[in-house]
Amino acid sequence: MKQALKLLVPLAAIAAAVLVAVPATSAKDGDVLVRGSCTGASTSKLKLSEEDGRIEVEFEVDQNRNGVRWTVVLRRPTTVLVRTTRVTRAPSGSFELRRVVGNRAGPDRIIARATRSSGEVCRAAATFG
Repeated sequence: MKQALKLLVPLAAIAAAVLVAVPATSAKDGDVLVRGSCTGASTSKLKLSEEDGRIEVEFEVDQNRNGVRWTVVLRRPTTVLVRTTRVTRAPSGSFELRRVVGNRAGPDRIIARATRSSGEVCRAAATFG
């Protein structure tokens, strides 16, 4: 048992290092890209980019099913930036919400949340700057 643990600990450390080193998807320098989490089978991601001194926020949910309505909220920790609805569309059964928001002094925390009527929730959060 001790021998197995001696082998597993270094392997786990290597696996964790590889996972951290691999980017979620390709992004240009300065972009912040994070994979979100969903309570169901959907996937989500949040991308923050610089755009003319402001922050471009792109939140995407992929459900692989068309015509599903989601309520989406983008916010800073204490301020709602937008509350809207989106419907998944062909060909991929996904939606994207894009907004350009002010870039405050210091780091900017952006939180995205999408909820559908079945109760599934997708979340993602990232800090820019």
